[in-house]
Amino acid sequence: MTKPRAPYTTNATLADIAARLRAATSVALFTHSKPDGDAVGSTLSVARALIRLGIKATPVYLAPWPSRMDPIVADTRVVHEKHGCWDEPWLKEVDAAAVLDTGSWGQLADARKWLEPRADITVLVDHHSHGDGDIAHLRYIDPSSASACELAAELCRILLNLDAYRQLPADIAEPIYLGVSTDTGWFRYSNMKPSTLRLAADLIEAGVDHNRLYRQVEQADTPHRLQLIKRALDSLELLDQDRAAIMTITKADVTACHASQDEVGGLTDLPQTIGTVRVIAVLTELEPTLTKVSLRSKAANPGQREIDVNALLNPFGGGGHFHAAGAKIKLPLAETKAKIARAITEVPK
Repeated sequence: MTKPRAPYTTNATLADIAARLRAATSVALFTHSKPDGDAVGSTLSVARALIRLGIKATPVYLAPWPSRMDPIVADTRVVHEKHGCWDEPWLKEVDAAAVLDTGSWGQLADARKWLEPRADITVLVDHHSHGDGDIAHLRYIDPSSASACELAAELCRILLNLDAYRQLPADIAEPIYLGVSTDTGWFRYSNMKPSTLRLAADLIEAGVDHNRLYRQVEQADTPHRLQLIKRALDSLELLDQDRAAIMTITKADVTACHASQDEVGGLTDLPQTIGTVRVIAVLTELEPTLTKVSLRSKAANPGQREIDVNALLNPFGGGGHFHAAGAKIKLPLAETKAKIARAITEVPK
C-alpha cells in the first residue's frame, strides 16, 4: 500500500525546533541545490548558532556551488557534495538534520537517499508554500515570510536565548542579512514588509557591513557573465503585446562565454526594466532533454490582476512563491519554450 503523502504544513513552533536541535550532539544542515543567498544564509547562521552552543553543526551544500559565497562561509566548516561524501563517517554519526529554505525533494534530489530514512530526526524551516511534508518530522513553514533567513533569525535568537536580533553575534547576523537582502532584491521586491527593514536595521546594529556584502555578492561578476548577459538579451522575445518576456540560454552559450552555471542566475531581473512587461521567463538548457525554467512576475498596479507564477508552474512540477518560481522540465529547450510561452501569454493580466 502506498504511504499517504504528508501535508506540507507547520506542525511545530520554532521553539520546538530549537529544543530538538539543542538536544543534538551533531547536526547536518541542508538546503536546495545551487544555493543562493537565502539558502547559504539560513544554513550558515543556524550552524554557527549551534556551534556556539557546543554542538557539532555542518552545512552540506549540493552542487553547483556559487564561488561568490566563499567569503561569506569564511572558515566555517562546510561540506560540498561530491561523489562518495555520503559515506563520510561524521554523516553516519549525526543525531539531527535540518533542512532550510526548501521542502521539495526535487531540490534535494542528491541528498534524498541520505535524508529519507532520517525523517524522524529531521527538522524543516521554510518560507515556500509547496513542498513534501515527509521530508521532516518537525516542520515550521511560513509563506508570508520574505525569506528563510527571517525565520532563521528568530530560530537563532531562540537558540542563543537572546532578547533582540541586534544582540546576535556579527558572524551570525551577516549571513542572515545576506539572505534577507538577496531574497527581497536588496529591499526592492513586493515581498518586503516593515518587519523586514526593522530586522535589517537590527542586523546592521549587530555589526553587519552591508555595503561590503553588497560588493561581494552583487558587484563580483566576471567578464564571462557579462558576455552571457549579452547573449541572453540577444535571445529576448516580447510576447502578448509586450506584456511578457522570454529569454533562453543554451549549453553552447555557457560554453562559448567560458561561464559557469552559477553565472546564469539573476537574468530574470533584466526584462523587468521594461515598463509594459508583467511576467518574465528565463529558460536555461541543462541537458538536451532537461530545461530549467525561472519565472518572475511584477506586483500589480491598480486595475491589473496579480500574476501567480507559482500556480502557473505547478502543472509543470515546479513552484516557489507568488511572484517567483522555478521548475526543471524534462523536455528539450525548444519544446519547453513553446509550452511556457503559451502558458505565460494565456494568463489574464
